[in-house]
Amino acid sequence: MRNLRNSVQLIGRLGQDPEVKNLTSGKKLTTFSLATTDAYKNADGDKIEDTQWHNIIAWGKVGEIAAEYLKKGAEVCVEGKLVHRSYENSAGEKRFVTEINLNELLMMGGKK
Repeated sequence: MRNLRNSVQLIGRLGQDPEVKNLTSGKKLTTFSLATTDAYKNADGDKIEDTQWHNIIAWGKVGEIAAEYLKKGAEVCVEGKLVHRSYENSAGEKRFVTEINLNELLMMGGKK
C-alpha cells in the first residue's frame, strides 16, 4: 500500500501559468497556485461558493511537465505532501507558508 502519511490530493484550476525558477544549485523549481471551490446553500437557501487557494511547488520531471503543458485555468488533479515553512521578508518580518510539494500530476479535460 502506498504511504498515506502526509498525503494531499486536490482537484482544481490553475490561477496562473506555472513559473520556473532556476536555482543556484542548478535545480529547477516550478510553482503555481491552484484554486479549489466548494459550493453549498446557506440557511436562507442562497448558493455560497468558497474558493481556497493552494501554493504548489514541483521539482524535477513533474515540474518540467507542469511548466510545459499547463496554463492558467487548466483543470488538474495533484497529489503531494503538505509542507509548512517560514522565512523572513525584506523588512525582517517572519512569514509562514503552507505549500504542497507535488508528487503526481493528472491533467484533466480534453485536448485543446
